[in-house]
Amino acid sequence: MAKKAMIEREKKRERLVAKFAAKRAELKEIAKDESKPMEERFKARLQLAKLPRNSSATRLHNRCQLTGRPHAYYRKLKVSRIALRELGSSGQIPGMVKSSW
Repeated sequence: MAKKAMIEREKKRERLVAKFAAKRAELKEIAKDESKPMEERFKARLQLAKLPRNSSATRLHNRCQLTGRPHAYYRKLKVSRIALRELGSSGQIPGMVKSSW
């Protein structure tokens, strides 16, 4: 089980990303636009830099919905490999059986 503080930090990042997504997209569009004057583009870059770092989508990290584990995450199921094995062994995932030979 991951630390509760790490899980809460990730939730906070998700909220910040959602809050600033539109503003970040708008400023990035201005900064990329070659037809705009250089001063305006530079000003947009400075405003983008003033936004909180955790409002960037690249700062998000996938975590297991059950345990909060950040590694060995299956995107399709939103759980880690360990949680997947436990659920599969207990018969909670349809079509998945633990192999034995």
